[in-house]
Amino acid sequence: MTPAPEANPVPDITIPDALKPRDGRFGCGPSKVRAEAIDALVADAPTYLGTSHRQSTVKFMVARLRNAIAECFSLPDGYEVLLGNGGTTVLWDALCFGMIESRSQHLVFGEFSSKFAECTTKAPFLGEPSVQRSDPGTAATPHTEDGIDFYALTHNETSTGVATMIARPDGIDAGALVAVDATSAAGGLRVDLNECDAYYFAPQKCLASDGGLWIAACSPAAIERIGRIEASGRWIPTSIDLATALDNSRKDQTYNTPALTTIHLAVSQLEWINNNGGLEFASGRCDRSAEVLYGWAEASPVATPFVADPEIRSHVVATIDFDETIDASAISKVLRANGIVDTEAYRKLGRNQLRIAMFPAIDPDDIEALTHCIDHVVAALG
Repeated sequence: MTPAPEANPVPDITIPDALKPRDGRFGCGPSKVRAEAIDALVADAPTYLGTSHRQSTVKFMVARLRNAIAECFSLPDGYEVLLGNGGTTVLWDALCFGMIESRSQHLVFGEFSSKFAECTTKAPFLGEPSVQRSDPGTAATPHTEDGIDFYALTHNETSTGVATMIARPDGIDAGALVAVDATSAAGGLRVDLNECDAYYFAPQKCLASDGGLWIAACSPAAIERIGRIEASGRWIPTSIDLATALDNSRKDQTYNTPALTTIHLAVSQLEWINNNGGLEFASGRCDRSAEVLYGWAEASPVATPFVADPEIRSHVVATIDFDETIDASAISKVLRANGIVDTEAYRKLGRNQLRIAMFPAIDPDDIEALTHCIDHVVAALG
């Protein structure tokens, strides 16, 4: 029996080796992991992997992680680094239980910023959240409201390539907390943590690690809120209890067994950033990549940045639209067949575009090489 032809076959286009980037990984998470980080993990493996997370070897690595975060983000006095298993998705549930007292406000301008709002909407013990929405490719702004005790901001919307400046909204109620989802921003975009009470993220993007871990830099006010809710008697599942996470983090451990590889890779990336100049070094690399990629798109006859306002174009995740005469998915397929991977558009956005990571581990020279490869594929597609 003759097999049915493939519905959308990959065009037979070969990209010359001379045009290709040295590393062809441009995914928005999991992201490129530096070879040096893998080598460091292998070197430490005999005394680190397969050991108890309650013993000194792993606890020392967790301490290195917390200290490196404090250094990278110039942690203000009194702020503490908490961590736990499950990634940002699990932390949203934990924040519903352990940091939102009554009502929250959410800025929704893409897929991931909408998910936290959905969590609070479904929580039966919280009041109806206030949701400020804007169209994909734009940024929502906070609206000060009485009775809101938790403002949920997003530093970088991974699905659309929109980045925002982080600042406390003017005129919010005394004691209201500001929390920032920095999952794809932390370590690649500049931020002043004095402007928020919880800056939280997972390490599989700018921190060039695997997923499955959440990390949060929390202010004294956020820590006080965690304790007050815990003391109120609200039932909280122990695995997502922020008071439990705080207690364990102070001991340089997690409540339940973490992925040791994830912690080690995150430490390697953070220490690489810190040893080369800190957050300014990392964000500077992202700036150079963004200048190359957006400059190329603006000059291209067939491509254009999806985010129209240059002030909110992300420097860690770029979304590039293509003319209707060019099939962006065909470009991604050809790139993948040539070893250049994960440039596909975000599936739920449904646009004819590429989505390209520009995280600190990605060399700006490789971003430039990628643009040459795209030009070659577009020309070959005819």
